[in-house]
Amino acid sequence: MVFTIISASVTLLALSSFVFSSPYKTSLRLPLYSSERWILNSQGEPITYVGINWPGSADVMIPEGLQYQSIEYIVDKIIDMGLNVVRLTFAIEMIDDIYDTGNDVTLQDAFVKALGPESGITTLNAVIQNNPQFSANTTRLQVYDAIAKELAMKDIFLHLDNHISRGQWCCGSDGNGWFNDTYFNVNNWIRGLSYMADHGKNNWPTFSSIGLRNEPRYPANPRLAYPYTWSTWAANMTSAAKAVHKANKDILIFFSGKHYGVSLTSVVFGGAIDSTTGVTFNVTDYEYYHKMVFELHTYSRVFSCSWFWSYLYRRGFGALNVSDTSVFNRLPVVLTEWGHKQSDSSTRYRGLYHTCLHSFAAEWKFGWMLWTISGSYYIRSGTQDMEDTWGILDKEWAYYRGTDSSAAFKQMAVDTFASDADSGVHFSQMQINAFKNYMAPTVSN
Repeated sequence: MVFTIISASVTLLALSSFVFSSPYKTSLRLPLYSSERWILNSQGEPITYVGINWPGSADVMIPEGLQYQSIEYIVDKIIDMGLNVVRLTFAIEMIDDIYDTGNDVTLQDAFVKALGPESGITTLNAVIQNNPQFSANTTRLQVYDAIAKELAMKDIFLHLDNHISRGQWCCGSDGNGWFNDTYFNVNNWIRGLSYMADHGKNNWPTFSSIGLRNEPRYPANPRLAYPYTWSTWAANMTSAAKAVHKANKDILIFFSGKHYGVSLTSVVFGGAIDSTTGVTFNVTDYEYYHKMVFELHTYSRVFSCSWFWSYLYRRGFGALNVSDTSVFNRLPVVLTEWGHKQSDSSTRYRGLYHTCLHSFAAEWKFGWMLWTISGSYYIRSGTQDMEDTWGILDKEWAYYRGTDSSAAFKQMAVDTFASDADSGVHFSQMQINAFKNYMAPTVSN
């Protein structure tokens, strides 16, 4: 068979050294840095990330949705949502392929390998038809470059996230979960992060931050992986951060928690992060301290907003409370993943999980990024053209999946930006009492 291819007021440190030639960086006042619980721009003004996830780390290792819409259309949808940042995910395997062959992988080869010759070429043709600036010989990284260019044109921050090592759907007991797990080669991981940090520095005008690793979790192969301890976490995350900072001193560096990224309790509230070894972790020990940010995820079932507040506070969001003297390591905290089904009929947008997070984000003024924009995937867990009901866009990436659901999401963005929370971030007595009466997350609705 033959297939045809279509062609706040804060004291600033050494701000005079921040010099840029890009007009996009000037408009967004990059670079960003961290100061206590705030992310600040180059003028010392607080910046709150409010955005969405755009996956690009699955089998094809190209950002999703381009077989249905153009990059420009998708970015315009992000603008319509009222957002200021995109969490763009990638797999380390994409960089391994460059080192292994000396060249980046073309779209034709990427789609054919992941989808097979017939479906691969059909999908490729659709991508090129929607994005005529591409050809069969366009490479994966050139697609990332095109997305970065469009985001910069629209003044949207680009947050790059290392989602996984082996390109596939994440996350589970998949060999990508912990340092030196089956597919988690630590040396390749650090090499890939450094490569992307440097590439973004030279090619992406609004590249503002990078997530070192998505959802660290118990390894699939514990005999092969390094010990599942906070000591292992600290040693490897700081080694990676050092390499990233060496490659690109401008970008923020996000540190994700353990247990699928839901907990940083030991790091935020305890200097000694490992009781067996006595190992300590102090963010002020690192030269890139003013580039460090904590990130957390939550997909918890919720009994009440006060219970949910206690749960999130103890897992790391307590770092936002500058009055809490039990916090040992204080950095900004960003909720880089949360989400639910997006159809109106699901009514999830009216549930406690969504409405509590909405009120928390407005009161605490913390950053967040919805999972996900993706109405569908090129391939997910072996199923091609798989629809995702958690995607805020429909399967064809053309319209919002739910009218009321998307309206609630947009209002959450508006209210987060409009919050008048200042650098003091005073919490209500109800919230303080809820934390004191903290209970484990065992109750669900």
